[in-house]
Amino acid sequence: MEEIIEFFVVVVLISASGVMAPGPLFASCISHGLNGGAKAGLKMACGHTIVEFPLVVLIGLGAFSLELVPHFREIIALLGAISLFVFAGLQVRSVLKKPITVFEGKHGPFLAGIILSALNPFFLVWWFTIGFKLISDSLLIVSFWGIVIMFLYHIWMDYAWLGFIGFISNKGRKILSNKNYKILIIGLSGVLVYFGITFVLEAKNLATV
Repeated sequence: MEEIIEFFVVVVLISASGVMAPGPLFASCISHGLNGGAKAGLKMACGHTIVEFPLVVLIGLGAFSLELVPHFREIIALLGAISLFVFAGLQVRSVLKKPITVFEGKHGPFLAGIILSALNPFFLVWWFTIGFKLISDSLLIVSFWGIVIMFLYHIWMDYAWLGFIGFISNKGRKILSNKNYKILIIGLSGVLVYFGITFVLEAKNLATV
């Protein structure tokens, strides 16, 4: 039970970087939220789930079969660490380079959630690198069902975040000002660096076993 709780904390902290990252889904959520509020954000999260869950299952099946490859876990740990460092740098660069902008979505919230997830390179690369490490770790907990547990640990954040963004957009509040958002993303980038270091140490320990 303790292991599952610890894994939950790791998944939430690492997933926050992907969930709250500036991108088309975030911008579109603000746009749709102006009129649709939290409901629009939740619809976008539903569309996002339609794309994300099959992707996670497919990656999980691949990870499950690759467990037999020699030094697989050390390689994944190192790749995960490198990915975390790169994403942390990209996130800081993205929020410091220019202000967050909003574009007007041409589709409904649900379709926007599907399209902007399936065609988002950041989303796909995140799952095939950082997410792959989380999926691989979940397999060690309760085998294939660990993937489902990991996904549930992750997906609620999408609903909470997009629903929240839609809500504050509709109400016209300035809770999430551009400055506060930049501070939040920089803080999350620091969390990514921390876990990247732990992944490197994990790979080192596995190599000595």
